[in-house]
Amino acid sequence: MGVKVRQKTKGRGKPWWIFITHNGKRTSRKIGDKTAAERVASEIRARLQTGEFGFEEKKPIPTFKKIADSWIKITVPATCKESTEQDYRTLLALHILPEFGDLPITEINRGKIKDFLLKKANKGYAGSTVAHLKNVISGVLNKAIDDEIVQANPALGLGKYIKKKPINSHVDPLSPKELRTLLNTVAEHYPDHYPLFLLLARTGLRIGEAIALQWPDISFKGCYIHVQRSIVRNRISTPKSGRSRRVDMSPQLVAALKAEMKKIGLREVKPGENKSQFIFTTKAGNPIDKNSWRRRVFFKAMEKAKLPKRGPHSLRHTYATLRIAKGDNIADVSGQLGHHSVKLTLDIYYHWIPGKQKAEVDALDDPKLTAPGCIWGANAYIKRAQSITIH
Repeated sequence: MGVKVRQKTKGRGKPWWIFITHNGKRTSRKIGDKTAAERVASEIRARLQTGEFGFEEKKPIPTFKKIADSWIKITVPATCKESTEQDYRTLLALHILPEFGDLPITEINRGKIKDFLLKKANKGYAGSTVAHLKNVISGVLNKAIDDEIVQANPALGLGKYIKKKPINSHVDPLSPKELRTLLNTVAEHYPDHYPLFLLLARTGLRIGEAIALQWPDISFKGCYIHVQRSIVRNRISTPKSGRSRRVDMSPQLVAALKAEMKKIGLREVKPGENKSQFIFTTKAGNPIDKNSWRRRVFFKAMEKAKLPKRGPHSLRHTYATLRIAKGDNIADVSGQLGHHSVKLTLDIYYHWIPGKQKAEVDALDDPKLTAPGCIWGANAYIKRAQSITIH
């Protein structure tokens, strides 16, 4: 039996520990400074003498899987959208649990997580997928912190190991001429779908937001759409940003939607009126399936219009780039698109901001400028430079 006070690592500022040996069992505790450690040691010696001190039975360390099961059942449904929960369940089942599931949660360290993420990146997984994997692991570890099982989250700060593609590398909008060709083609060959094509092109709505629209969301008097839901994986959810927004309608779109309402024999619905009927539906009256619509209508319309293959999201990019290119207020465009910040809009559509033209850089040159060390003007200098053959 004994209680000792010492430092595990000697040195100024290093913590002091107490080491207890009693009835063949040993334990240790980090206390802090030497004075506090000696005071605690004195109290423990007294309790040992009176028989009041006993070793606590150590609880078994739960596995990563056990904490993950609790996190996905309790934390995620309370904080995330249903579609996000489904994504997290898939990532856990296919990637994370096979790697970490059976390990005690305390053995999940920074090196193991880093190696796991790099392995996925080297296998060709997209940067966004690797980022989601990191976020799921981090979420489980945060749950372990809340349960007072671990003290820190080793997944934090590992974002630098995730390859990120340029945020605007996927932007491929239609030109005004291409958009006109597409809409004319749809009007001729797919007239029942013309209102949806026009709505996507004139509002920049995501396809999931468009097919979730109901007639009470349309204000013909105010010429705006109240975007307050989206359909994700055939389930009604909130818009991607989690917030509703108002999106302005152009006169052509107002006319097209009024004509659609008249065609189906529906009177004008006032905003907020309890008459929930989806605008874009199948013959059975259900919201259209975006994947089926993409294959059966959108791609075929693009092909018939003899345009390069793009997806419906290209109409969102078209709306944004056409507005930005003509100098519209970037904050308004960002709000209409439902972006969480103007910075995101700028990052995506930077190259369509007016003034991003090489001709404007060339215009910096001054014809009257005399080149350094030369007696001729700038224009003569350029002509002479162009005549020089470079070997």
